[in-house]
Amino acid sequence: MPFLPTAAYSIHLEVALDNIPNTLGRLATAIGEAGANIMSMGGFDVRGEFLVNDVVANCRDEDHAAAVVTAVEGLSGVQLLHWYDRTFNMHEGGKIGVVSLAEVNDRHDLSMAYTPGVARVCMAIHEDPNLSHELTIRKNTVAVVTDGTAVLGLGDIGPAAAMPVMEGKALLFKEFAGVDAFPICLDVSDPQEIIDTVIRIAPTFGGINLEDIAAPAAFEVEEALRAALDIPVFHDDQHGTAVVVLAALWNSCRLTGREIGDLSVVIAGMGAAGVAVGRILLDAGVGSIVGVDRSGAVYSGRDNLNPAKAWFAEHTNPDRKMGTLAEVLVGTDVFIGLSGPGLIDAANLRTMNPEPFVFAMANPEPEIRPEEADGLAAVMATGRSDYPNQINNVLAFPGIFRGALDVGAMDITENMKLAAARAIADSVADADLASDFVVPSVFDKLVPYRVAEAVAAAAVADGVCRA
Repeated sequence: MPFLPTAAYSIHLEVALDNIPNTLGRLATAIGEAGANIMSMGGFDVRGEFLVNDVVANCRDEDHAAAVVTAVEGLSGVQLLHWYDRTFNMHEGGKIGVVSLAEVNDRHDLSMAYTPGVARVCMAIHEDPNLSHELTIRKNTVAVVTDGTAVLGLGDIGPAAAMPVMEGKALLFKEFAGVDAFPICLDVSDPQEIIDTVIRIAPTFGGINLEDIAAPAAFEVEEALRAALDIPVFHDDQHGTAVVVLAALWNSCRLTGREIGDLSVVIAGMGAAGVAVGRILLDAGVGSIVGVDRSGAVYSGRDNLNPAKAWFAEHTNPDRKMGTLAEVLVGTDVFIGLSGPGLIDAANLRTMNPEPFVFAMANPEPEIRPEEADGLAAVMATGRSDYPNQINNVLAFPGIFRGALDVGAMDITENMKLAAARAIADSVADADLASDFVVPSVFDKLVPYRVAEAVAAAAVADGVCRA
């Protein structure tokens, strides 16, 4: 089955049509026969003998977009005046900016915002450093920090190429939870350099969101920064992913009448996200977990395990299952993919227990497309926004930081993560729960604030709030 067109590869076409019958129909037919999906058409602008119109069409990939453009160019009576890739156009000049929160309209405003009045605030913070969390942007600002070594499913593409993702993260912080965030892309190659740099810039921020740092460095960086700083440090690829996966699993069980403790789970990908997912599933009481990396099943005693994988091996796979991913999938209930594209196929799903849960979350291309899993999985989820059941960290990280900042949390505890997962799961009402709706929409603006409330309460209960 061919992959469906998606907004990620949408194009904008400005066309001039001969003002005669059927020209528009032939244009629409040509685009449809080329396999694209017309999403919108603008109003007609009459220019003499021509009708000028704007057409937006979704395509499958860049090659397909080029083929659609070629099809339009070949039509008689149609002139392609201009076209562009809408995704690239959105990123032109970046996706975020800076706005002022204080007006400076006269010299009185200036004397308070800057010198001499600002000196009073500086000295107050000097005498009580905790006031920096109330009297500066620290109260509501998070650094989104990366070295660009594990960006989405693209791998080590470097800090400059990682910037669009970090900008996107900052955009989502603001849009979904009112948190100001700023991308910090570090041109470093050593975990200690990341640690040292973040420690030095930490006085500017109220929290640190680590992003797209490859394992095992990610574990070292997060552990060191949590120990060194008195502000929340959260590696979203680990814990944001884990929180939303757990929420989706709870609701998949609620939908199908299963118990989470009875599930057998296979996690493909033992990077930062895979290990963190395993940890939170253990905390939630999942019965059986086996992790798989490029060398096969992870088990206690296997050679060449980094410290994170060694911990995972000691706490999972009690039967010491060995073999490839295909082999360990046999007779299991849940596949969680945090690896790369096309890792499994329909034949692999047929070896699992009937009606498995399939969470294929590699980005941008999942381990198996929903089209291939159709009719085989009781619940199918991906990390993509163009399919149902998007297991997206945006359901977690804005609310987690909103709650942590609101109560002056100095850490993000395991209980705060579990509280976030439960808040996300409970955001799907029983009446709405369905195989294609086990997690709430990322556009449900109430979710971040439900998460924030739950996280804040857990932080207070755990005693990690600033006095």
